[in-house]
Amino acid sequence: MATFVFDAYGTLFDTHSVASATEEAFPGQGSAITEIWRLKQLEYTWLRSLMERYEDFWAVTRESLAYTLKSLGLAADPATFDRILERYLHLSPYPDALETLQTLRAKGHRLAVLSNGSQSMLDELVANTGLNGALDAVLSVDAKGVFKPSPKAYSLVKESLGVEPSEVVFVSCNPFDVSGAKSFGFRVAWIERVPAAALQNELRASRAMGPATIFKVLRMRNDELGYDPDVRINSLMELANIDSTTLGAGNSTSTKQVFGPGD
Repeated sequence: MATFVFDAYGTLFDTHSVASATEEAFPGQGSAITEIWRLKQLEYTWLRSLMERYEDFWAVTRESLAYTLKSLGLAADPATFDRILERYLHLSPYPDALETLQTLRAKGHRLAVLSNGSQSMLDELVANTGLNGALDAVLSVDAKGVFKPSPKAYSLVKESLGVEPSEVVFVSCNPFDVSGAKSFGFRVAWIERVPAAALQNELRASRAMGPATIFKVLRMRNDELGYDPDVRINSLMELANIDSTTLGAGNSTSTKQVFGPGD
């Protein structure tokens, strides 16, 4: 059996589901706030890692929201600010998240999360969304004091679960995470939520790129770093259709892949 390790934000949980809170607080500005907030949130994790000035993901999420509102010339009273921020504790899981986890678990696979989220954020989020019962472990980079894609963050999997990188199938929709996990030695499944053809159609149909389209261009396409995923899928549920024994080499778009010897 394989050990499946999932990213949380954008993979199991839809970070764009905060848009209901941002739009309610600032009508007409919700999309811009949501996209800039997420872009800056990721940037701050990388900056703090490079500067060796770690603060947990709750602090990063707060800082990046403050940056976003200030940059857009928007002011929120403390209650409104906290209401938007706390939406991160109640993100919507993707519709197929629970079913996928339950299906993989029924097949005997071991399931875990490795996330940049703080431990308290993750524990509350998986409990609020009912995914906690389907997971064997929820791992936070808090234990290492550095964010993904640092190799130190991915090393938590071996230390906590006792498995070698080659025994792990790492699942993420975030290209930076795909590159980091592949570089570390994991076998990687990338959830390609925005296929290239769909993005190109969207770009051709738009006279000007809106915030959501800019986010897709910057953060939803595979990076050109030489660490490509082993398999590309379009949804979590496609993982349940992988029924072979070793994850194949190369960049196949098929879900009929193989999971390494002894899995």
